[in-house]
Amino acid sequence: MKKITRYTPPSTNSLTSFKRELDMTGNQMADLAGLADGRQWRKYTGGATPRELSAQMLFMLAARLTLSDAELEAVYAKMREIGAEIELGD
Repeated sequence: MKKITRYTPPSTNSLTSFKRELDMTGNQMADLAGLADGRQWRKYTGGATPRELSAQMLFMLAARLTLSDAELEAVYAKMREIGAEIELGD
């Protein structure tokens, strides 16, 4: 199994451009990244000291945009098998 050995997070400009490309709101981007709401998303795209998007968060965002519902369900099933409790919303 390969692992990420070097990671440079996307810039705030890259994240803002990506949001525009997807034509999504801050709340929708927060949902994709597993954040509470659009205010949390903005912490990664602006302000005096924006946060860096972790590799794990970016992986989740990319997986949710790339994998089919069946593939995502297989991941959620594995998470449950490992011991997590997960509820999925709409």
